[in-house]
Amino acid sequence: MTESKREKLMRKIENHLRKTARHLVKIDTEEEALQFLADSFRSQFSCDFVGIILQEGEELNLKVWSGDLQQITKSFPLQVQNCSPNLLHQSLTYDKAEQAGDCQFTNLMKKEKVKTWFTVPLKDDMSSLGFCIIAYLDYVPLLDMKAHFDEFGKDVAVAIAMAKQKEAQIKKIEGIEWISKNLSLDVPLEKNIETLVERAGKGTNARMACIYLYNEKENHFIFQPPSYGPFEKPERINIETNYVLKEYFPFLDTPGGSELTVPLIFDLKTIGVLHVEGKQKGVFNEDDLEILKLLSNHIAAILENARLYKNEKEHKERLYFLLDYQHALVKETVEHDNFDGITSALRSLFSKSVLLFDRFMRPISCSFHHYDLSNKDVERLMSSGNKERLIENGRKIHIQLNDGEELHFRLWKVNGGGNLLGFLAVEIGENDMDEFDQLTIDLARNICSIQFIKQKLVLDTKEQVKDSFVSKLLVERIEDQERILQYANLFQWNLFHQHRLAVLSILLDEKETENSNLLVQQSKKTLIWDQLKTQISRFSKEIIMATNDGNYILIVPVKEEGKHPKNYWKVFYRNIKNWVREGNIECQVFMGIGGKTENLNDYYISYQQAIQALNVVFHRFRHKGFALFEELGAYTILHHLDNKEAIEFFIKRHLEPLLNYSEGKSMDLFHTLRAFLYNNGNIKNSAEELFIHRSSLLYRLEKIESLLEIDLNDADHRFNMMMAYKLYDLYYSKTTERI
Repeated sequence: MTESKREKLMRKIENHLRKTARHLVKIDTEEEALQFLADSFRSQFSCDFVGIILQEGEELNLKVWSGDLQQITKSFPLQVQNCSPNLLHQSLTYDKAEQAGDCQFTNLMKKEKVKTWFTVPLKDDMSSLGFCIIAYLDYVPLLDMKAHFDEFGKDVAVAIAMAKQKEAQIKKIEGIEWISKNLSLDVPLEKNIETLVERAGKGTNARMACIYLYNEKENHFIFQPPSYGPFEKPERINIETNYVLKEYFPFLDTPGGSELTVPLIFDLKTIGVLHVEGKQKGVFNEDDLEILKLLSNHIAAILENARLYKNEKEHKERLYFLLDYQHALVKETVEHDNFDGITSALRSLFSKSVLLFDRFMRPISCSFHHYDLSNKDVERLMSSGNKERLIENGRKIHIQLNDGEELHFRLWKVNGGGNLLGFLAVEIGENDMDEFDQLTIDLARNICSIQFIKQKLVLDTKEQVKDSFVSKLLVERIEDQERILQYANLFQWNLFHQHRLAVLSILLDEKETENSNLLVQQSKKTLIWDQLKTQISRFSKEIIMATNDGNYILIVPVKEEGKHPKNYWKVFYRNIKNWVREGNIECQVFMGIGGKTENLNDYYISYQQAIQALNVVFHRFRHKGFALFEELGAYTILHHLDNKEAIEFFIKRHLEPLLNYSEGKSMDLFHTLRAFLYNNGNIKNSAEELFIHRSSLLYRLEKIESLLEIDLNDADHRFNMMMAYKLYDLYYSKTTERI
């Protein structure tokens, strides 16, 4: 070939390389750029085969080719370590192949009997992408174009890198468009997950793709179904003390392996990971990582939005349900007077057992789920609950059944008008209650409070009617007996059966009365009486309770006493004292019990007897606390004395000087004489009872004899004084010390 022809050919090749390089820059995708490069080389150089070979990890892969040398195409991929490194860094020709040493690529060319070939490295200043092979089956003289081809290789590498960037941008745009088209908040979360993992799996050519979501409360990653491909990994990955994600997902943001994981981050917080594994061909590369990152950036937001949307939707549905539930409970309070409908509705709502107690931790209504608690079980629950009564709401209590099973409950107070009305206990399972469960409990407590208040209003109205009725019954002369009988019929009470009237007295302790006025003291007594009424009504449904002239009255059927009246009243009074101790107000309770009634007029007589018995108890038998009128001995005879003026004169004559002298002085002559008389004149016993010395007692007795002008050794004088004291106890109020 002449020199001029060689120069023309070299200029032609050089121009072709420039045009090709400029055209490559305009191409948007890597595959299109490589195919254009292969086709243009083959057409320009009339060669038999052109191939573009790129390095992917530890392999050389034939990406595109032009020509019919199928044996060559089938031999790829080749291992990088088995080929000459010069292929990636400099041009190589067939005649210099021997210098490359043992090279799998050059051996392939020899095996396929390619006579002439040369390579062009595709590299830029940063890295090597691969090389281009141009081959002829016959011998063809090669021009010395090494410098031009090396420069062209750099241009091609830059063009390919730009094409990759453009392609990545296009993929991102396509990915965003795909995400917007294929993901929706209107479909279930599982459907979105299925679409996303399928996209991740197919986009990276992975055998399996899945998503793990992080459960912050339980500190573990949990598999969120479904997966793409067969899922063979653990469904739960517990996070121990090490919070480095790479310890649990070794290929986190790390291509080049058989697995690849990217974090799902929303608002600077990791909410999960997107994981793929089992690359169908080769290993996961940077492109796969870019795909997963693109998906992860949108998956995190979509998952979080989907979760929020789902929660919002569930919250809305639960709120509507809660409104329906509230309507049903309010309906129960309107249609029924008990709590069974409320506890039954709660049981069906929670699928758990529900118990309602009064303020004394006694069961009012129980609704059991799957099993019935025995009375002993409920008593154990009550005992456990009593320990928690003054502690905050929601405190856990538990009972153990006979078969060893342990049931856990939460206990809430039911308040109304600033007062404790009762307790609500709901069985709880392994999972604690969420905010809606707590809202439901609060709603149920409010409804229970309404029902308690409703019952109280009904009871208060009945009490007012009852008090009015009792006030008309307990008079010396009943004016309208027919109306009294109508009232009695209203309470289903047979006045013609025998009854006893008892009168209660509530005496507040000193610390309850100091720094408080009479209104406060009376309100405390009223609260104690209300508590007692609740307890007494449970003790016996037959007892009528009322108030009259400031007295607390019990009307008890005689049949309740049985064969041993004294034992009945002893037990009854002991219960009353115990019930009072359960309250928060410290006080003492005394009780006087009248005689039996035979007709309507006897109720007034029994009432007066109960008052007088109460007076005697307060003055004489405070240690015992109660007394039946007919067992007061001489007091019953004195009760029937009719001349009240004479009685009053007698008492004043014998006792008023002692009361006047004792007032405001440390020497109490009134009680000194009482102790002396009731100890039958025994000096030693009297002094011990009064906690004074014998000589002090003798001095006081001399003073008493001087004031009253009597001789205490005289039997008539002592009898008169004893009579005066008994009349005083009988006719004068327990709250006065003056005549």
